[in-house]
Amino acid sequence: MGSFHLLAILHDHHHHHNPFKLLQLLPILCIISSIPFSASEIQNTQIVEDSRSMILFERFGFVRFGHVSISIKDVSWRSKHPNAELDPSLMGFFLLRESAYGKIFNESEYTDHFCILSSHYVKLLFKFDQLNLNSTYNGTIIVDYPDEYDLVFGNCLPEFEVSMDVHTEMYNMKNGKKDFLSSGLTQLPTLYFIFFIIYSVLFLIWVYICVNQRPTVDKIHLIIGALFIVKALKMICASEDFSFVKRTGTPHGWDVLFYIFSFLKGIMLFTVIILIGTGWSFLKPYLQEREKKVLMIVIPLQVLENIASVVIGESGPALKDWMTWNQLFLLMDIICCCLVFFPIIWSIRSLREASKTDGKAARNLAKLSLFKQFYIVVVGYLYFTRVVVSAIGAIIDYKFKWFIVAVGEGASLAFYLFIFFNFQPKEKNPYFVIDDEEEASAAKELEEDDSFEL
Repeated sequence: MGSFHLLAILHDHHHHHNPFKLLQLLPILCIISSIPFSASEIQNTQIVEDSRSMILFERFGFVRFGHVSISIKDVSWRSKHPNAELDPSLMGFFLLRESAYGKIFNESEYTDHFCILSSHYVKLLFKFDQLNLNSTYNGTIIVDYPDEYDLVFGNCLPEFEVSMDVHTEMYNMKNGKKDFLSSGLTQLPTLYFIFFIIYSVLFLIWVYICVNQRPTVDKIHLIIGALFIVKALKMICASEDFSFVKRTGTPHGWDVLFYIFSFLKGIMLFTVIILIGTGWSFLKPYLQEREKKVLMIVIPLQVLENIASVVIGESGPALKDWMTWNQLFLLMDIICCCLVFFPIIWSIRSLREASKTDGKAARNLAKLSLFKQFYIVVVGYLYFTRVVVSAIGAIIDYKFKWFIVAVGEGASLAFYLFIFFNFQPKEKNPYFVIDDEEEASAAKELEEDDSFEL
């Protein structure tokens, strides 16, 4: 995905020779490269008065003899300059392999009047001089060499704006049936279903514990239980979404349910992290004003983040503002991740201050240890799922894209299990463990503890 944006500046770079533009883009490209495309591999895209030299429609991993079907209708042009000459052979669709981007970049540097459609490194589908009399085209090609390809529209006449309706179908043939999931993603329906089973079992065990420990159950335990079931429902919707896409090319409405439960899960996860971080329901029955403000900022940001996620998933990279929506999504996510640390740090500081005055050193030490542990786990979880998983996605072979999902969901499961074991209702909660014999040593340890002096 990042390579597309690299290639999109080829035209400017060729004429203006500005290598710094490429260097400035590299950090963004590394992050964006792992953001997934829409799951649906039957796409209907409307292009309206677009003069971009490159428009990326889809990325798809093919096995041998994969198929690309493309149907174009209602093609029209509009010139920005009255004297511009139209040459339809300088516009068209082609397939491009990831490994070819660098070669095309070099080719553009040393070729006068370079046009991507004439490159040796693209697999041309058709040029617009092959359009029918009524400005339509229908065609299917078979991909002989298995690899991950980008379906791209190239326009070497930047003075012309193009409008058209594009219908694309990309699929592999397996056992005589069409598989509309990219090679490397066909395992996702099964993978998501396994996680659904795990989270469902986790939820049932949580309910069982809450019923058995009814006197110690608090509101936070109910919210955590709701988080488990919402996560499970998100997993089953993802499984059904990809399962329908695999068989039919479209999600049949499961994507709507997936977005709804993703939205609920996102809000509830950050809320749980903040509420646990503040010690609400465990240490104190109320939230302070500053903690309420953090929640009031995070929840609207989660709403914005999920709106961006829907636009990214449903519109596809052909949308003019698709990159902007990606950046908005990443920005909202980063801000939310940063905000959740404040309540945890505030709680650690207040516990350390209280330990000097309330004479309950052992109890405070137990609470403090758990908060520090929680802080480290939250940092590790957010860093791993946001940075490490993206880095793996940028370098892993397309045949193993399912592995990125497995790693990310595995990290999420580990975090949920940490919450499950450390914050479940029980008679002797770690928050309240007091060992009188070690009171003195605990007091001394707290005195010497200078961590989190923020």
